[in-house]
Amino acid sequence: MWIDSWMIIVLIAMTLCGALGGAGLKAYASSRKRLHILFGLGFYGVGALLNIALLKFLPLTVVLPANALTYVWTLLLAKWVFKEKVGRLRWVGVVCIMGGLFFLVF
Repeated sequence: MWIDSWMIIVLIAMTLCGALGGAGLKAYASSRKRLHILFGLGFYGVGALLNIALLKFLPLTVVLPANALTYVWTLLLAKWVFKEKVGRLRWVGVVCIMGGLFFLVF
């Protein structure tokens, strides 16, 4: 199965929206600013809509496992935005996720 480059871009955007949605809710949990919860829920919603759109063009066996990329974005956001400590084993997990996604998509 061939995946067009625009589908890969939308897959990446979908997973990034999921991670940004979680980051918005995490920010709301500590700040209680309404903008953060709107940000979080908005990104979750956009991610869900992109997921639905992708399912029109790609099989479920590609779209659903590609959601694992959300964990990669989440780890990066946790480290850079929330200044959380990320251990070596989690980085190994990210490498495994990326390798698995490579085999799914290509």
